Amino acid sequence: MITEIGIVAGEIWHYLDEHGPSQLCEMTSKINKPKNIVLMSLGWLAREGHVILEGEEDYKITLRKKSD
Repeated sequence: MITEIGIVAGEIWHYLDEHGPSQLCEMTSKINKPKNIVLMSLGWLAREGHVILEGEEDYKITLRKKSD
């Protein structure tokens, strides 16, 4: 499971790098992985400081730049 979470975290990172800030519902439909895995992967990225989450219901997710 940890490997799958890490792989999906990489997919999220690449998606945000290519598409810019995205809403959670948009990103989960484009990545096409189970939502619970996407959420765990997103939590991993947030904990590591790689993404910024904004909003309350449908989060806006932004890739954190090194200067942020």
